[in-house]
Amino acid sequence: MTSVHRHKSDLLEILQSRGFLHQCTDIEELDKRASSEIITAYNGFDATADSLHVGHLLPIMMLRWIQKTGHRPIALMGGGTTKVGDPSGKDATRQLLDEDSINGNIASIKKTFEKLLTFGDGETDAVMVNNAEWLDALEYIPFLREIGPHFTINRMLTMDSVKLRLDREQPLTFLEFNYMILQSYDFVELNKRYGCNLQTGGSDQWGNIVNGIELGRRGAQADLFGLTCPLITTSSGAKMGKTASGAVWLNEERLSAYDYFQYWRNTEDSDVGRFLRLFTDLRIEEIEKLAALRGGEINEAKKVLAFETTKLLHGENAAVLARYTAQSTFESGGAGGELPTIVITAKQLTGGISLVDALKTLELCQSGGEGKRLIRGGGAKINGRKIEDETYVLQAADFKDGKLKLSAGKKRHGVVSIEK
Repeated sequence: MTSVHRHKSDLLEILQSRGFLHQCTDIEELDKRASSEIITAYNGFDATADSLHVGHLLPIMMLRWIQKTGHRPIALMGGGTTKVGDPSGKDATRQLLDEDSINGNIASIKKTFEKLLTFGDGETDAVMVNNAEWLDALEYIPFLREIGPHFTINRMLTMDSVKLRLDREQPLTFLEFNYMILQSYDFVELNKRYGCNLQTGGSDQWGNIVNGIELGRRGAQADLFGLTCPLITTSSGAKMGKTASGAVWLNEERLSAYDYFQYWRNTEDSDVGRFLRLFTDLRIEEIEKLAALRGGEINEAKKVLAFETTKLLHGENAAVLARYTAQSTFESGGAGGELPTIVITAKQLTGGISLVDALKTLELCQSGGEGKRLIRGGGAKINGRKIEDETYVLQAADFKDGKLKLSAGKKRHGVVSIEK
């Protein structure tokens, strides 16, 4: 059933109907403004790696919808705050990066934003800003005198990011303790420089966002708003963007378009409708039809989810190729061209290549011991044929047209190809 209209503005109506809206300060006033003027909204991203991951995709999609409903998004890169480290949700202090590493990470991350937001000089064109522009220039004593009086230690100790670490008796450095003050300062600075009046973020950022709103009111008489999206877990309780093999990265250098497609293709049945709302541009009416599918038909909805998410991030050509590769690999039993591949010579094959070594080289197992356990447990297959001999050596008869497909379980596959 299509959601009932709740808000005057397209901005809040879209965010509500698609499942982005978790908490909002003074939602009636924000709704009123968003229906009559252009809102400038920002979300902050620290540059701790050269790519963001699927866990960051929700706030990026929220910025995308902010722009699609006629408002201006700011992607704030934490060139300054990355030097401090956000303690939110962390059990330990992050390793500090040098300035060159941080700047390199920002340049790499920018490629992802350019695929999902429209940048330029127009009224609603996105802007990417680096908070090092103002944080690096701060003088310690003047900053403390200007900003420090607006924060009490009593209140800061109640923040989840601090409380969690202290409750677990894990160290929280004084450097990290400053993070919430700097994030609050960012909001006020963006308001001065860009007229930014809305900060978005995950629900774990609520306390920091509210601090920024209060700092703006006390120190600059600015009228600011905060809006958070829920922290997403899968129906089974797993953290979004984490798999057994590691993070699901957004940069193709870190994770191929095919592997990204497969991540979404393997979504749990009960998550399909929710993820279609959050991570694709499909219309709600179409999503409701797909989400209503049951039994084996839900796989068709998963294919749509995988295609649409991959198209958004990697482009339509990459999504079509990933879909074709998945079909030829899993539905037709073929060996898709986008799978991890190793190329061997005919001489190497004659010399003897063990199945265990092939699995290790394709990173389908991490060690010889793990490979042998996989084979003993019936999880290793050559072209769909189960191999239970842990000493098995690849045979010429295993290859079809110079290729064979190795499988570790149902979801991990690779190709061994003979050099022509």
